[in-house]
Amino acid sequence: QVLLQESGGGSVQAGGSLRLSCAASGQTYRSNYMAWFRQAPGKEREGIATIYTGTSDTYYTDSVKGRFTISQIYAKNTVYLQMNSLKPEDTAMYYCAAGLRGGDRLFAGGYIYWGQGTQVTVSA
Repeated sequence: QVLLQESGGGSVQAGGSLRLSCAASGQTYRSNYMAWFRQAPGKEREGIATIYTGTSDTYYTDSVKGRFTISQIYAKNTVYLQMNSLKPEDTAMYYCAAGLRGGDRLFAGGYIYWGQGTQVTVSA
């Protein structure tokens, strides 16, 4: 069992920045994927960034490349999402996920563990 707790959401104006944190506890994965997803009202959950905890290799969806950065502090079992140049369309509930069973690393259905989510609201 892996427990994930997100923090760092909030409200910001367009062009601003936020940093999200995801602290993992319990039976943490030493070499697996952790990821950030987001879900806006009426839309499907979208995978936006992943990190492989064993090597820190990262991957991003096109809509956030160059603006968002996923990183980790391995010793703290914590993954971060630095979000810069935020846009109103980034407004969503952001979720941390862990434990990829297989398949596309940005596919929500592939992950076993999920946090409760943290809201990010970007105003124009």
